Amino acid sequence: MIYKLIRHDKEDDDLTNESFDSYDEAYDLLEEIYADICCSDADYGDRPYYEIIEVQE
Repeated sequence: MIYKLIRHDKEDDDLTNESFDSYDEAYDLLEEIYADICCSDADYGDRPYYEIIEVQE
C-alpha cells in the first residue's frame, strides 16, 4: 500500500507530493511537524490540516 497526505484546503505543497510506504510513516511525519503545538495555545489557522489517505499502486 502507498499512503499520501492531502490538505483539507485542496492545495498542494511539499508534503502532499511525498509518498509513504506505511500509514505510520506518514503519521510520524505529521507528528514531527505538529509536535511543537500545545492544544491550549495553538493558532490552528496558521497551519494546514492534513489527512492521510491510501492510494492504489
